[in-house]
Amino acid sequence: MHAQIVLFDGFDPLDVVAPFEVLHAGGVAAPGAVGVELVSAEGPREVVGGTGGLTLRATAALDPARPGLVLVPGASGRVGEPAEVPADDRGDGRRQDEFIPVLLRRTLETELPALLTAAMENPEVTVSAVCGGSLVLAMAGLLEGRHATTHHLGLDLLDATGAHAVTARVVDDGDLVTGAGVTSGLDLGLYLLEREVGPRIAHAVEELFAHERRGTVWRARGPRPAHF
Repeated sequence: MHAQIVLFDGFDPLDVVAPFEVLHAGGVAAPGAVGVELVSAEGPREVVGGTGGLTLRATAALDPARPGLVLVPGASGRVGEPAEVPADDRGDGRRQDEFIPVLLRRTLETELPALLTAAMENPEVTVSAVCGGSLVLAMAGLLEGRHATTHHLGLDLLDATGAHAVTARVVDDGDLVTGAGVTSGLDLGLYLLEREVGPRIAHAVEELFAHERRGTVWRARGPRPAHF
């Protein structure tokens, strides 16, 4: 399995680094079974994240034709919507582009939506997302009718785009696998290792990272639960 983790301006570093390390460790534990790289819609470049200016380098352009996994992180910044009045005029030091919704919407102005559309249409690709990455897919019109999760503050928006929002840590909807809040990137990465490579490799990485996966992976299987 080859994994392409997408970088965009304002990305959340933990959304990227957590699954990157998990998947990389899976490739060490199972030589040749997993490869992982950082990519962007624009190609090789330095990409500035939304936390303290932390910068990571994309080494290639996102290739939606390449079989494997495409993983979209969320953004890091101020929570909530910016006020109508520009920050510079309010004098409170806040900049419009520091707000997470602004950073996520800005991805729609790039080539990323078209590339993600092509990836989701490719039967040899599983698209995955952590936290606000699900909202990037949703705002691009790619999650209508699909089951997905995101950070709890974004679940209403996910529903509003036509997706079926699920309050689970990891949701497996076939060729779409999503994780909730930022630390769920660890659980998502471990689940993807288990699903694509096998439980023994996933367990070995889980032990190495001293992290026990949390929550039940939600799938649309079995009887519907009665209301408690």
